[in-house]
Amino acid sequence: MITEYKNTIKPYKHEPFTNFTLEENKHAFEEALMLVQSKLGQEYPLVIGGEHIKTGEQTISINPSNKKEVIGIVSKANKEWAEKAMQAALSAFETWKKQDPEERANILFRAAAILRRRKHEFSGYLVKEAGKPWKEADADTAEAIDFLEFYARQMMQLKDGVPVQSREGESNKFTYIPLGVGVIISPFNFPLAIMAGTVTAAIVAGNTVLLKPSDNTPVVAAKFVEVMEEAGLPHGVLNYIPGEGAEIGDYLVDHPKTRFISFTGSREVGCRIYERAAKVQPGQIWLKRVIAEMGGKDTVVVDKDADLDLAASSIVYSAFGFSGQKCSAGSRAVVHQDVYDEVLEKAVVLTKTLTVGNPEDANTYMGPVISQASYDKIMKYIEIGKEEGKLMTGGEGDDSKGFFIQPTIIADVEEKARLMQEEIFGPVVAFCKARDFDHMMEIANNTDYGLTGALLTNNRDHIERAKEEFHVGNLYFNRGCTGAIVGYHPFGGFNMSGTDSKAGGPDYLILHMQAKTTSEAF
Repeated sequence: MITEYKNTIKPYKHEPFTNFTLEENKHAFEEALMLVQSKLGQEYPLVIGGEHIKTGEQTISINPSNKKEVIGIVSKANKEWAEKAMQAALSAFETWKKQDPEERANILFRAAAILRRRKHEFSGYLVKEAGKPWKEADADTAEAIDFLEFYARQMMQLKDGVPVQSREGESNKFTYIPLGVGVIISPFNFPLAIMAGTVTAAIVAGNTVLLKPSDNTPVVAAKFVEVMEEAGLPHGVLNYIPGEGAEIGDYLVDHPKTRFISFTGSREVGCRIYERAAKVQPGQIWLKRVIAEMGGKDTVVVDKDADLDLAASSIVYSAFGFSGQKCSAGSRAVVHQDVYDEVLEKAVVLTKTLTVGNPEDANTYMGPVISQASYDKIMKYIEIGKEEGKLMTGGEGDDSKGFFIQPTIIADVEEKARLMQEEIFGPVVAFCKARDFDHMMEIANNTDYGLTGALLTNNRDHIERAKEEFHVGNLYFNRGCTGAIVGYHPFGGFNMSGTDSKAGGPDYLILHMQAKTTSEAF
């Protein structure tokens, strides 16, 4: 059922995850995988101003579990098509910015309803194109639905602005208006959730969008654009333009008519965007806004009085969920020296139980990494890890058919070693020994990043200290450091993790708008 909201905002509970232990759910997902399989190899055009355009240049999207399997053939935009998309977005903005915010929100509600009906199908594309195991794919799709529902409700709350005081003889109002045309550059690791969230936050706020999805997962993005069209989004509001970052990415970041850039990806690219966006181009009459999430080097800290079984599982599942390809992944375990050996042993035993293989198999815990480039980078880091510490388990890779790497634990790593400092974005976790709680906090904060962190402890004083001292945007106690839920755990980090934009939080939509004060004397 499609729910439309006029004057009331009902509380929203996040989209539930599918219980695959139930036979009917397992069967439904298997059918969805078969449906997706039947649609592989299709062509996906650019979408500019509602026009579907096939271009001469194409990206071949492959299955990272099976390099020979083509997911889709996707047209690529060049600078000329990017300029055409910019003009379409500028034109559409003139009417979209005046659209009733309730109707903008209702388009998101309708899109969420469509996604909910096709949930397993979209998860199937995530299994095929991103290499996500069933549960990870299901969580990605659920999060996309959450973002649509959450941002639609947020817009309903913000549409009339915020009350301000009025003096005798004047009426004052404080309202939000859209910014303009935004460039959305989305990542491969949450190719539905993050892409859908960043796109629809911008759109529901009244902006128009140029979407450049990850080269590794453009088909998922194309399928989502179809959903938005079905939900009634006017032509030109969302323009789909996959292409080379060095060509159209730089072109659009530099463009004088670009009003904001929303980016999720690497530190290197994020800093490049931030620098280029800061330069005022000829004909540009504003300072561009940059919303950036740029990764992390996240730490699971284990105190000497922690539940050690919980500590081991928190380390392992934070490190190896979706092959460690999460900006929130726990790639560092900092453990008190008194319990270090026991926690390490428990983590190694648990890691050896994880199944690695084709994510189409319901029993697979960990699938491939996304690409040959990622595979090569991660394997190089494993070699570095063998020199910097002691290989406890894993360390092996096989890229003969897909890009598979065994979950890897490197022990006895020094706190300033490369494996403890550099983002790997793969299934590798480094163990580091700490003398006491002061030393734990020192190590936890000794990277350039500040995204997520976790502390396992039963010491209340240490929890209170960590709240003040552990410098991350998302801090968790007695659980892992991944798994933020929209509306529950607003997500974004400090330092080189980005602009702390807190996706799925109460301030996020405001980043896509500007505040206007009007004062009328009478």
